Amino acid sequence: MTNPVPSDWTAVEPPSFRLDGRLAVITGSSDGLGRTFALAFAQVGATVLLTARRKEKLDEVKAAIEAKGGKAHVVAADLSNLADIDNLAAEATKLARASGEHLVLVNNAGFGYTVPALKTTEEDWDKIFDTQAKATFFCCQKMAPLMIERGYGKIINLTSTWGFSSDVGKVAYGSAKAAIARITAGLSTEWAPLGVRVNALAPTATMSDFTRGTMAANPERAQRLVSHIKLGRFAEMSDHIGPAIFLASAASDFVTGHTLLSDGGWLGASF
Repeated sequence: MTNPVPSDWTAVEPPSFRLDGRLAVITGSSDGLGRTFALAFAQVGATVLLTARRKEKLDEVKAAIEAKGGKAHVVAADLSNLADIDNLAAEATKLARASGEHLVLVNNAGFGYTVPALKTTEEDWDKIFDTQAKATFFCCQKMAPLMIERGYGKIINLTSTWGFSSDVGKVAYGSAKAAIARITAGLSTEWAPLGVRVNALAPTATMSDFTRGTMAANPERAQRLVSHIKLGRFAEMSDHIGPAIFLASAASDFVTGHTLLSDGGWLGASF
């Protein structure tokens, strides 16, 4: 005999992973992972505000989005410059007020390279931190007022496995990515009562035209890195789309202050 359905049973509505009604500001969206996120977000209903330093590359991404029926805007900006961040935030706020869309901010822009600690210059350190931690914090600060005013908003900060592990030449870059994780935790604590969800996404080593070349040039390092990834391969950019859409969508409305590992199991056993 089967058990009867409980009298208090109600149908469960699955959450939506669609991004309709959202304006997604994606930094560093002229190429790489930012471009991948922009194209994917547009396909699931978001209006995308593309920003990076090279306007001609942004225009190419905008054209690709519009060719598939999506909506996109372009603001060229150097996010190491606070005046450019102010301008970007003002444009995003204007667009969101006009459309009624909720803001989603994806802090993807960043700069980093492998340099041994003894050879790291002050210029290296400042450039990495300015384009990673500093830009992330001030983009959050400038975009948050409209989110707070409406009692709703989503922020996704891109950190990295290098923010939680170490390797030769990654002291400056890893420190900046670790700082982004702490910025995420701190802002989520301040802004959760105001309706703003602040999370981080931590990808592992991800294949691009550039990284394919560097891995091919140094197969020993490539093998050492992939040995940390329990799924046995480097990530492709498409591997990070699902986690990013989850954090941007209503499906993650009860998630804040979290760093989501998109790392194939690199850190999962010890994080």
